[in-house]
Amino acid sequence: MSAHKARRVIDQIRGRSYDETLMILELMPYQACYPILKLVYSAAANANHNMGFNQASLVISKAEVNEGSTMKRLQPRAQGRSYQIKKCTCHITIVLRDISLDERYQESTMYFKKPGWRNKQTNRTYHDIYTSQNSRSGGLWDKK
Repeated sequence: MSAHKARRVIDQIRGRSYDETLMILELMPYQACYPILKLVYSAAANANHNMGFNQASLVISKAEVNEGSTMKRLQPRAQGRSYQIKKCTCHITIVLRDISLDERYQESTMYFKKPGWRNKQTNRTYHDIYTSQNSRSGGLWDKK
């Protein structure tokens, strides 16, 4: 499948939860959905088996599609000629993230922060020189 067809599906599932992604991929009418569904299912199984993550708390944090090599095939045509068919391929990358670990990380680092390290906000005012109130005619570009 071409990268353009796969990107159309990948853009719909980026940033969504694992369960929501499975429902979307099962209901979308595109041919690219089935290979991507198998890939997401395999990635979740790997995360569960290798890292011990819970599948209910997984989120697709990164999903990208890159173009692969193009396979060139020949189709016979009339009078001994041949027609070249280009079969595009793509590389699909899906990265899953566990939300429960992020929440635990934020709770644990909250106690280690120094109290003086807050984000200090400063009030800044930007004056528009083109419609300044100080000039009599109303703007910088007006000629007298």
